[in-house]
Amino acid sequence: MSLGITLVSHVPEIVTGLSELLGQVAKDVSITTAGGTNADDLGTSMDKILQAFSENKADEILAFYDLGSAKMNLELATEMTSKKIHLYDVAFIEGAYTAATLIEAGVELTEIEGQLKPLALKK
Repeated sequence: MSLGITLVSHVPEIVTGLSELLGQVAKDVSITTAGGTNADDLGTSMDKILQAFSENKADEILAFYDLGSAKMNLELATEMTSKKIHLYDVAFIEGAYTAATLIEAGVELTEIEGQLKPLALKK
């Protein structure tokens, strides 16, 4: 089983920058992005999310997002892919960074999830 990461943001430049940052600390982790609408405006795109899932080389994907409507689209997209998707309600940058570095280090998913818990968003 291999683990990868998908980043979803309302702003294309945010996922581009975050992906670059993660690439510095997790060179061997498959990281795909879905930023903005199909027209690259502010918002999210189901098509971009599904494409990011498809392009990710991992069997299982840890998905991180910035705002609530991105979460809604991610939840819908998880039902439209054959890959196993894990969706995390955590601080976007810190959660993705934590997961990427731990995946790179070969840490098991249960331990990664344990380390993500302190970054959980309060409801």
